[in-house]
Amino acid sequence: MLPTIIWPYGETLIRLSLSLILGLLIGLERERRDKEAGLRTFGFIGLLGGIGGAMGENFALLSLFLVGLLTYTLNIQLLHTKKTIELTTSAAMLITCFAGILCGQGHTISPAAVMVIVTALLALKEPLSGFSVGLTESELRSALLLAILAIVIYPALPSGSIGPWKLIDPRATWVTVILISGIGFANYVLLKIYGARGTEISGFLGGLVNSNFTVIELTRRLKDNDKLVDYAYRSILLATTAMLARNAMLLLILAPNVLLNNWLAFVLMFFTSAVLVLISQRSGRAIVENEPIQLKLGLPFSLWTALKYGFIFLVIHIFGTISQSIFGETGFYTVSIIGGLMSSASAVAASANLASHGSISAALASKASILASFASIAFSFSFVLQTRNGSLIRKLVTSLFFVAVAGLTGTIFSERFLPILIGLYESRMG
Repeated sequence: MLPTIIWPYGETLIRLSLSLILGLLIGLERERRDKEAGLRTFGFIGLLGGIGGAMGENFALLSLFLVGLLTYTLNIQLLHTKKTIELTTSAAMLITCFAGILCGQGHTISPAAVMVIVTALLALKEPLSGFSVGLTESELRSALLLAILAIVIYPALPSGSIGPWKLIDPRATWVTVILISGIGFANYVLLKIYGARGTEISGFLGGLVNSNFTVIELTRRLKDNDKLVDYAYRSILLATTAMLARNAMLLLILAPNVLLNNWLAFVLMFFTSAVLVLISQRSGRAIVENEPIQLKLGLPFSLWTALKYGFIFLVIHIFGTISQSIFGETGFYTVSIIGGLMSSASAVAASANLASHGSISAALASKASILASFASIAFSFSFVLQTRNGSLIRKLVTSLFFVAVAGLTGTIFSERFLPILIGLYESRMG
């Protein structure tokens, strides 16, 4: 007599139930679209895969073979009756069986994630089809080029600093190229989807990554269209606002004691910039609603621009490292300012890291972080000047002046008056 395999009831029920539920998930979407294989069919396929996976490898392969046979039969029938075949439904049936097998083997998160993704792909048929049909050849080439920059070239570069003096970091330099290319591509997509309003979204999101590169891309895209001055103005201010919030968050995470020394400066700059954006948005709403704007988008991003600023980043990195080793504390301030020209996040993170390890004082790191943020704002404005758009330049000069004054006020107050107030408070409490 053959031995009987005893399955644990609770565990087996959970595995088979999950395989059935995942099958029904896709079946519900197929049923809604009135396909030949619907809710019950996909439920059976998921359950069949779950049983096969629970019974072992041979039965898993058998269940997959049976689903393949079912798929073949379904397509032969449709070919004779409707002169068509269901490739998408067939692929969904095979994936459902595979997911069921994984459930039967005890997996949970992986098959559930796969089935949610597949269901989303099936449900988003119209938007995805419309997006693919609307793609131009230049957009497709740009997407492939961006993928090559990030996925092919970046992993092939050596990690860490190289050279006899360890001054060159190829990956850090290439990240700059990827960042400015990615921000340009994201800005292009948002402009295409949302029109001019998309520049404000990309301005804030880009500012969280690198406000300087965001402003470079925005001014390149918008400088030839006078109707976009208000959008460009708000986008650049939003990039500045996001940059300040990001730098403060970096300090909070890496070295809270540094943020304690300059929190007021960051708060005043952030709120000044945010208030200026709101004022501009309220005053320009009527113009935005009544006057449609035609955009000439051009290419999704400029590879030449990305490579150029990648080279600039490399030169600044080498110069900053040499200055720090030669001039000490003065060199550190210099490095912070130079770092802020290209990436204030890197300069702020470096200051916080050194302060957290005791290499520099919290006060020194605090001042260096503010200097890096000021340098980032000044460097961004230099690209606004290149647009030669008088209206945009005048508005930003005024606004950035108020932001800088707010930062200086917060810094001076924190350095000179806050310790006195703290001392008075502690003496009274004592």
